[in-house]
Amino acid sequence: MIEIENISKWYGSFQVLTDCSTRVAKGEVVVVCGPSGSGKSTLIKCVNGLEPIQKGRIIVNGTSVGDAKTDLPRLRAHVGMVFQHFELFPHMSIARNLTIAQEKVLGRGKDEAYEKGIALLDRVGLKAHADKFPGQLSGGQQQRVAIARALAMDPICMLFDEPTSALDPEMINEVLDVMVELASEGMTMMVVTHEMGFARKVANRVIFMDAGAIVEDAPKEEFFGQPRSERAQTFLSKILSH
Repeated sequence: MIEIENISKWYGSFQVLTDCSTRVAKGEVVVVCGPSGSGKSTLIKCVNGLEPIQKGRIIVNGTSVGDAKTDLPRLRAHVGMVFQHFELFPHMSIARNLTIAQEKVLGRGKDEAYEKGIALLDRVGLKAHADKFPGQLSGGQQQRVAIARALAMDPICMLFDEPTSALDPEMINEVLDVMVELASEGMTMMVVTHEMGFARKVANRVIFMDAGAIVEDAPKEEFFGQPRSERAQTFLSKILSH
C-alpha cells in the first residue's frame, strides 16, 4: 500500500530525513516512534505530499507521490490524515465538517454525504453532537470527529500524526479506542505516537527513528522484546519505566 524508498529531505542546509526506506502492506498497522525532532511527523507528512522530498520516491497504492504529473489533491482525498490539533473548521457544525469534503471533492449529493457523516459520527459515539460546533466539544471529542471526517472519504489508508499528544490524559483512551477498532477492521495505518500501549496492542511493526533516520524497523514482539540498537533500548527504558 505504501512504499518509501531511500527518501531524504532538507530544510535549507539542514537534513531532516536521511535515506529512509520502509513498506506498509495492505491491512498492516505500523507505529512510528522516536524522540522529539527525530523526523517522525515529517516522514508521515511526506507520504501524502504535504511535505515535498528532494531524494528518493514514495508510492501509495501504485501512485508516485513526488511525480509532477500526480494529482495530489485526488491522492490526498483517499489517504486519510489525522493531525495533532484536529484541524476542524471552527465556523461549521460538526455535521458540516464531515460533509463538505464529500460534496466538494467526491461529488456526493448533500443527502448522501449527510447520511454517511451521521453514520460515522454514530460510530465514534458522537451522533448527538452533530449540530454543535467544534468549540463546544472536548479535545477528545474533536479528535474523534477528525477521525470520522477522514473516514467519510473512504480512505485506502490512514495516517495519524501524534493524534493524542494534544489531549488531556483522560481523553486519550477514547481516541485510541476508535483507532484500535479501525485496526481490527483491517484499515492500513501509519501512526506516529508515543503511546506504547497502543503499539503493543495493535501494531504489526514498529519503526524507531532518531536524527532523521530509521534506526529500527521490526515486528512489535522483536522491538519490545529486545531492540537491536542501543538508542532504541535507551528510548524504551525511559518511556516504559514509569
